[in-house]
Amino acid sequence: MGNIGERYAGTRHNVGFWLIDALAGRLGVRVKKPFGKRFAIGRLLVSGRSALHLVKPLTFMNRSGEIIHSLLRYTGCRVEDLLVVCDTLDLDPGECRLKRKGSSAGHKGLDSIIRHVGTSEIPRLFVGIGRPGPRSEVISYVLKPPARAERDQIDMGLRRAADAILELPHQPMERVMNALNEKHRAP
Repeated sequence: MGNIGERYAGTRHNVGFWLIDALAGRLGVRVKKPFGKRFAIGRLLVSGRSALHLVKPLTFMNRSGEIIHSLLRYTGCRVEDLLVVCDTLDLDPGECRLKRKGSSAGHKGLDSIIRHVGTSEIPRLFVGIGRPGPRSEVISYVLKPPARAERDQIDMGLRRAADAILELPHQPMERVMNALNEKHRAP
């Protein structure tokens, strides 16, 4: 998930889009908007049989769920095939967590998706962006670009997240989840 437009391109709230861009670049996939759709999508065959769809909702973050039914019809996928990628204040910059299900934890974009699909049993990959001091600074914090050192940490996390996503078609989700989540626990 992310926010559309140049104004938001480099902001912390767009780490989901950064991951899609990183995967598309690594795999040589072009992500483009189909006519009449409110999302951009790129498709890659994995092992010659199943498709990996890289999707960017072209709504704003808090309305990400609005594209889900159209996306599922367009791709022929099911809700259980989704993997939502989003930022989280609850992890340090670049830390990643893959979860099978759960609440939105206050993330409005994830909440929108849960509302539109009618279940919280959607796999999600969180990429940490850290937390500002006072709660009153959250909105301005997520809508600002990270400092260089912080961006470097996030980029390292995005590489690990991309590796995990590319393992999912070949490994059970539990194994990928355990490897990604365990690797990044504090000693």
